[in-house]
Formats: sequence, structure tokens, C-alpha cells
Amino acid sequence: MISFRHFALRRGSRLLLSDIDLVIQSGWRLGVIGRNGCGKSSLFAALQGNLDSDAGELEMSGKLRLASVAQETPALPDAAIDYVLGGDEELAAAINAEAEAGERGDMDAMAKAHHRIEELNGYDGRARAGRLMHGLGFAPETHERAVQEFSGGWRGRLNLARALMCPSDLLLLDEPTNHLDLDAVLWLEEWLRRYQGTLLIISHDREFLDGVITHTLHLDDGKAKLYTGNYSAFERLRAEQLRQQQISHEREQAERAHLQSFIDRFKAKATKAKQAQSRMKRLEKLAGTEAVRAERPFSFHFAKPERLPDSMVQLEDITAGYQADPSARDVGGEVANIVLADVRFSIEAGERIGLLGPNGAGKSTLVKTLVGELEPFGGERKAHKDLKIGYFAQHTVESLREGASPLDHLMDRAPGAATQAMRDFLGTWNFAGDRAFESVDGFSGGERARLALALIAWDKPNLLLLDEPTNHLDLDMREALADALADFDGALVLVSHDRHLLGMVCDSFWRVADGIVESFDGDLDDYARWLKSRGSANKRAAKAVAPAPIKVIPETSPEERRRQAAARREQEKGSRQRVKRIETRTATLDAELLALEAKLADPATYNGPTSEMMRLGQLQAELRGEKEALETEWLELVEQMESPAAS
Repeated sequence: MISFRHFALRRGSRLLLSDIDLVIQSGWRLGVIGRNGCGKSSLFAALQGNLDSDAGELEMSGKLRLASVAQETPALPDAAIDYVLGGDEELAAAINAEAEAGERGDMDAMAKAHHRIEELNGYDGRARAGRLMHGLGFAPETHERAVQEFSGGWRGRLNLARALMCPSDLLLLDEPTNHLDLDAVLWLEEWLRRYQGTLLIISHDREFLDGVITHTLHLDDGKAKLYTGNYSAFERLRAEQLRQQQISHEREQAERAHLQSFIDRFKAKATKAKQAQSRMKRLEKLAGTEAVRAERPFSFHFAKPERLPDSMVQLEDITAGYQADPSARDVGGEVANIVLADVRFSIEAGERIGLLGPNGAGKSTLVKTLVGELEPFGGERKAHKDLKIGYFAQHTVESLREGASPLDHLMDRAPGAATQAMRDFLGTWNFAGDRAFESVDGFSGGERARLALALIAWDKPNLLLLDEPTNHLDLDMREALADALADFDGALVLVSHDRHLLGMVCDSFWRVADGIVESFDGDLDDYARWLKSRGSANKRAAKAVAPAPIKVIPETSPEERRRQAAARREQEKGSRQRVKRIETRTATLDAELLALEAKLADPATYNGPTSEMMRLGQLQAELRGEKEALETEWLELVEQMESPAAS
């Protein structure tokens, strides 16, 4: 349990949190949300003991094991899997002690270290580290690579894996989905739902929050308010509370006006003096409910393209990949890596395509080929003469010129444009006034991403190719981007781990997997199920090729074979019956969830007690959890029945 009592927190001279009274119970999965700068990361720093409170108390169990993700990764020569394994410090110390004792020939010390490793389940520690790395997208051949060989984004994944490897009672995750692709996000979501300790998570991915958290802590205007349920439940409760607050404020203002009118009219009259005094006391006792401050949501738009050709770009029989030396192709050298083959992909006016696929399958390769940045090894790329691409790559934010201002960047892009027109344009992207002249060196990641998108929008593209544009963007900015893309008149190809953004703006999906690019007939839930089935199939394949001890199988009699066949038939019958029961129960759950969501969407629901609203939110989370478990079981049963071994 974690307890805050009259807790206050400052950063420099700025008061972030004031008079916070809060208890976080063991086992909660708590989403910490709020606008940038409201104190989310500072709260984490206080929990880690890196920031002292300005007032009040923060109480935590002295034996609480805490894990968090390191912000920096040194350029170490250590193998990546050893770095991840080091997240379990006790285990790493025991392994080192065993190795050192062996070098000294100290058998007693070796025995003690061996016993400690067994207590910590350490002899499968390397396998656990490998599973974490695999889930976060590291191919098996990269596990032994030195940490210093990985890029910054991949080192961030190593830090996340190291934190998950650490045995903990309290896990703090600050934007863990940044630099992850959709597959890794789905895997992390499932891992965190199984986590047994207390989880505090900061994230701007609403679908991820909905899938993980059981409670929401909203930081706003120096206060912290706790809500039961996931992010969607918080949004509904928050909206209703603001509506009720505004109603109370308006009633109170009307009563104030009525009382003040009576006082002004009769306080000078002797016959009415006592009544006027009574109303003055009543006026003083009114609660003073604040009006709801309408927060103007940030918004922007992509201008209508000047031209919009029907057929924008086509890839015909494309083979795409990378080569070790750019000159190798000219001199007959060998291609280092072919990623995609026989690609037939075209983009028509108005199409809005989301690219799905496992990590490393070639989504970014396809986008770079569409842009023309990556020359194909075979086939042909055909682009319309009026094609104008707006391209946001994963490295776009880092490529902004250090020391330059937003206006400098825009002048580089349009040297002949009028300065006032550029300043007006930047103002629509929240770089108004002097902000247009500030150096990007002091900008946050979100501000840099916003500037990069503004530079793209200035060119009025008719095709947007966006590869993970939401890294560093907060919830408000993501909503603004979703709205802008939904209203965009041109075509769009989007790679993103943000399922809410994909679902809001994409009309169709294409899957990139196993070197093939093909239309995907389904939604994001179908894709998540496909990923699970793919993982199960890979496990079965691994078992099939794994070396097994040679054993003599005795010849079975005809009677024994008949008994085995009957047993298999009985098992299959039971599986079919279970599948039908699951399908029936799932249909019932869908109906219950539909009715529950309708009730939660009804404003009348919020006129009742808060406990009832919390109960409904908790019930919704339980029903969703049951449905997900049933769907996983259904998929496993169907795979078993369809596998060759079952026939």
C-alpha cells in the first residue's frame, strides 16, 4: 500500500501538486494521466526517492521492491541478453558469485551460490530474459549482440525488458509504448495484465490504458483525483462530473443574484433589516462552486491538396530490401537482405490504409519504397506526375536542425514565402508569437513532433505516408491528429502502434508478414487474434524441429489402437462441445457489454450514487476480461482440432 497525506510537490519554484490525500492499494494497475507538465513524471520521481516532497508525507512499505525503466543506456560491450538478465540484481549477483567461486576453486562458496540461484529460479533466468526480448521484438540472432550496437530506440526496449526482468512489488512505467510497434504493444499489454504487483503507468495510448489499468489517477490544476475503471470509464465519469459542476455553479450564481438583489433592495429598511442580514449570512455560506473552464482543444488541419490524381503511386512486382554497400548492386555484389518480394501495391485517391505486421516484417521498408527513398532490387515503382508526398519517418523528429527555430525550419522549406504568412501558419500549430523564434533545442519531444507535422502540412501534400507519428504526442495532440487525418482530402498510409488512431482514420488494412504484402480482411481485434495464432503456430513448429531423445515405441495391438482412437474421438467431442459453450457465452457477454455500454453512455446513470458508477465500471472490466480469456481458449481449441495431430 502507498499512502499520500497532505502531499505537495514542487519543481523549482513551481507547485505541481498540492494537499494530495490518496491511498493506492496493493495489486492495483493505476494509469496516471494529465496534461504535459502537470506532475506525472515528478510523482514517479518522488516514489523512487529522487524528489523530496514540499509538504506532507509519502508512506511506502520499507520492503517494497520497486522496478522502473532507466532513461539512459550506456554503450556497453555486454551481450543484450546479459544486460536484460542483470535486471534481476539478486540473480546476477548469485551467478557472478558462482563464477568467481569457481575461478578460486572455493567449493563451499560455489555450493552456497548454486543453492541461492536455485532459490531464485535462476537456472531458467536466461530463458525468461530471452522470452522478454522476443516479446519486445528482438529477433533470436540479436540476443547476443553487444548493447552498444543497438540504436537509441532499441536500447529503450532493452531497458524496458530489464525492468520487467526485475522481481518487483511496485512497477513504474513512464510511456513504455514509445518506440514499440503494435505487436510489441499487444504483447506488453498482455504481460502487464498478468503482473502480480502494483503497477503505475503513464501513457498517452488510450487503447493500451483501456486494456491494462483497473484505476485512473487524474492530475489536474495541482490536484489528484482517483477513478475506478479504465481510461474510457474515466472519460465518461469526468465528463458527467464537469456537467454536474457547471449545473451547480449556474444554480449557485442564480441564488447569489437573487439574494444580492434582496439585500440591495431592503437592507436600508428597518422592517426588512433582519431578513436582509439573514440573506447576507446565507450568501457568505454559499460553497463557491467554480465554473467549468472550457479548455479549448488543440486542433489543426492539413490543407486541401492542389491536385488529387486518381492513381497516385503503384508498385509492380517489387523486390525490396537493403544491401551492405550502396555500390554493391552496380558491381554485381550480393544483396544483404531481401525483405519483401513480389509486391503489388497501389494507392488511389482517397484511400486510407493502415499497415499491420510483426516487428521487422517490412512495414517501414514498404513505406520507404513508396516514398522513393529506397530503390527496389526488382520491379517498378510508378508515380503520378502530380504526386506530392508528405512523409513522416521514425527519425523525422531527430532530424530537426539544432539551434534553429520553427520559423527557420519553415524558411528553409519555403525561402520565397512571406514571413507573416509563415508566422500565421505556425500560429495554427501552436507556435504563436515568440514561440516561432525559439530554438528547437529546448522543445519537448511532443513539440518537436508537432513542428515536424507542421512542416509536412505546409507543402499541401496529396499523399501522407506516416510511420509511427504518435511517439512523444500526448492524448490531446493524438486526438487532434486523428481529427485532422479524418478530414484530410488526400490519401493516407499509416504505420502506428496506436490502435485508437488506426481505428479512427483507416478504412482498410494491409498485412506485411513473411515477405508478403497482402490485403487483410478484418479489424484490429482480428489482427490481435491472428498474432496469437501465429505465436502458437511458431511454438508448435519449434517443438516439431527440436531434438528429442530416441526412444523405442512398442508396437500396439489392434485393440489398443481402437481404444486410442475412441479416446481421441471422445476428446474431440468434448472440445467441440466446449467450443459451442464458449461461443454461446461469448454471444451473451457481447449482449451484456452492449447493454452496459449503453447504460454508461446514458447521462441519467450519473445522477445516482458514485458507488454505482464505479460498480458498473468494474463490471465492464470483468466482462471484458472474461471475454478475452474465452476467446483465447476458443482459439487454442480450434487450433488443436485443426492440427494434423488431431486428425
